[in-house]
Amino acid sequence: MRYFKLTIAYDGTDFHGWQFQADKPTVQGEIVSVLRRLTQETVQLQGSGRTDAGVHALGQVASFRTQCALSAAEFQRALNALLPQTIRIVAAEEAGPEFHARWSAKGKVYRYRIYRGKVVPPFLWRYVLHYPFPLNEEAMCEAAARFVGVHDFSAFAASSGSEDDDKERNMCREIFSAELTRTEGGEELWFTVHGRSFLRYMVRKMVGTLLEIGRGKLVPADIDKLYELKDRSKSGPTVPPQGLFMVRVEHEEAFRVE
Repeated sequence: MRYFKLTIAYDGTDFHGWQFQADKPTVQGEIVSVLRRLTQETVQLQGSGRTDAGVHALGQVASFRTQCALSAAEFQRALNALLPQTIRIVAAEEAGPEFHARWSAKGKVYRYRIYRGKVVPPFLWRYVLHYPFPLNEEAMCEAAARFVGVHDFSAFAASSGSEDDDKERNMCREIFSAELTRTEGGEELWFTVHGRSFLRYMVRKMVGTLLEIGRGKLVPADIDKLYELKDRSKSGPTVPPQGLFMVRVEHEEAFRVE
């Protein structure tokens, strides 16, 4: 048996997220379909994490195992030849049996893009949230720094749909860095967050809360109060998916095959 790691970039606009769904196009479903054609096996593809409908990736990571004799480079070429142009295999590597895209991950970086100009260029509208209205960006930057550390992010996550299940979930997450920056040229705000792992909708709720602070409806110190309240109704709204990118996933280097 052989083991492979794929690094994947995709435009999530036309997909119903990463995870396979029987009746809807998904990124995982598209890749699995091609892998099964190439290997003539029932390949199982494991992703480092889910992305929701409309969310993009620059460096999603997935792993699979196969008895097929194709090399990593041959898998990359064949996948890119057969996949939609909106999904690209950026890299393919042979891995050891202990490597798992999800369980071997030690960190992830996400970025959310907010376009501040009056008119969104037509080639950008699929990838940004348009917000041309006044914002207190200094307050937003101060608030972003308050996400760093180990906190209970209950107020910044989607409900599982069950109050009992929500009570049982571990909602604590560790954030290594979080910052809001203006891009060169000044037309966009980027919220970039690096953490060990993330809850569903967590980054989009964080951005929604930063926007509420920018509008003056909340203040930076309210971030700390939200950790204590654990009430998602008190934080900002969940912003639309199109501005969110999975930038990269970090793994231990020990997975590599010598």
